[in-house]
Formats: sequence, C-alpha cells, structure tokens
Amino acid sequence: MGSARGSYDGGVLTTLVPQIEDLAEVLPSERLLLNGVAIPELRAEFRRISTWRNVRAVTLAWTWLLGLAYLGTHGGWLIGFACFIAMGPIHVRFAILMHEAAHKLLFRKKWANDWIGKWLVAYPAFVPIGLYRRSHFAHHREEFGPDEPDIAFYRGYPCEPRDLRRRLLRDAVGISGWKNFVVLLKALTKRASRPLASAILGTQLVMAVGLALVTGRWWSYLVFWWLPWMTQWRVLNRLRAIAEHGGMSRSDDRRLTTHNVKQSLLARTWLVPFNTGWHLAHHVDMGVPW
Repeated sequence: MGSARGSYDGGVLTTLVPQIEDLAEVLPSERLLLNGVAIPELRAEFRRISTWRNVRAVTLAWTWLLGLAYLGTHGGWLIGFACFIAMGPIHVRFAILMHEAAHKLLFRKKWANDWIGKWLVAYPAFVPIGLYRRSHFAHHREEFGPDEPDIAFYRGYPCEPRDLRRRLLRDAVGISGWKNFVVLLKALTKRASRPLASAILGTQLVMAVGLALVTGRWWSYLVFWWLPWMTQWRVLNRLRAIAEHGGMSRSDDRRLTTHNVKQSLLARTWLVPFNTGWHLAHHVDMGVPW
C-alpha cells in the first residue's frame, strides 16, 4: 500500500490512517484543484474513454478464461492445478472490467457499455450490475459513513493475524462463496428477484455448455470457473478491499479514507489489474477510466 506510517499504541499498529505530518500541503496546484481533481483542460483528457483498449481487455479476459480451461482439462493434474490457480486473477479482471462498466467507463456509447458490461462481463462474474452500481456509488459517497455498503470488507483493521487467517481460510475453502451462491439460488424463489437471478444463472449455464464444447469435458466449468469464484476470488477480493481501504477512517480528505496499492508486477497480476491500484485517484475523480 502507500507509504503512510499509521499510528502505534505501545508498539502495536492501531490504524493505517496517515499522520498529519505525512500529508503534504500541495493543493491547489497548476494541474489540480483544491479537492485533487484535475483542472478542466486536463480532466477532459483524463476522462476520454478508449473503446479499442477496452475491446482488447474484454477479449483478452475471455481468451484467458477459455485458454486456461482448455489447457487445464488436457494438460495433466499439475498443469490443471496451475490453471485453476491462474483463474483467480481472471476473475479479478472480470470484476474490474465490470466496475468500469458500472461507472459507465467501459465504452463511450451507453448501449455498448451497458450490454457488454452486463452480458459479457458482469453476469459471467455472477454480478447483478444494476444493484452493484447503486451500492458502489453509495460506497463512493459514504466511505466509512453510516450507510457504507462495503464496510464489512475493511472494518476492524489492523487486526490480529489469527483473525485475518480465519477470514482468509473461510474464503479459501468456499464458505464465504457458498453463502453468496445460496443468496443467488434463493433469489429464484422470489418473484421480484427471479428475473435477475435467472439471467445470471442462465448466463452461467451458457458458459457451462460453452466450456464443455470447447474443452470436451462436462466438468470444466465447475472446476475452472465456478470453483475459483467460490474460493480464490473471495480471497483476492478481500485482500484487495483491505489494500484499498483497510485501517482508514471517515474524512472529507480522501487521503484518510483510501490507499493506493503499489503497482508491482505481483500486485498487478493478482489484485489490481487495469491501473485499479491507483485507488486514491479513483476516489478523488471516479469519472476517469482506467
């Protein structure tokens, strides 16, 4: 994460909120306004959406998905296990591209952003993007506030190592994922939520048939898409949430609510692809695409 030192009590780290002396008074500047947003001339440039870059990103995500599933089913158990592990970061990529679509930043044309974002990105990733969009915008308005919808992901940090291990173990063995999957299944039994749940599960059925045809194995979807979503994605999503907001606090100063994640190769591969590690900048101006 960032370089802010946080605060200690008796040698124990109690918060990751930067200390006042660590926060340089640099705003406003020639390029940035007092709130950190770029001046209008630069902001227009920063907010330009690259359609072909996003076409390439979505295409590559699907290519990796299909390629790993095929290789995993035909390459022996060791290669299969490696492909299973490698599918975790592919789920991360689908999630980040879905996040771009939720912000209406995936494609310039609304119909393309909404259709591709829903049917080729969000629903394959088990995400009801309309509900996610409302919840996520509330997150941007209410970092650590009383109506913060994502507070459970990063409340209570720093924590005891054993507590973090327990949470990650629960994610890794599928307990957290199963709870989420059951919610989706139960949504089929309710008239109001049935159409949305049916659309998501129907998309998963199409993917299952498609992967079976591509790989020649009926179980490839379960092993190389559903199971990584149930397990690895939970671990990676929790770690990313902690890296973005863990140990911070409510404030009008975004530097006290949000971290940046160092853009190492490891981080960009496993947690924060598509420049999403620059999370502080995203919270300062959420209209800037990746």
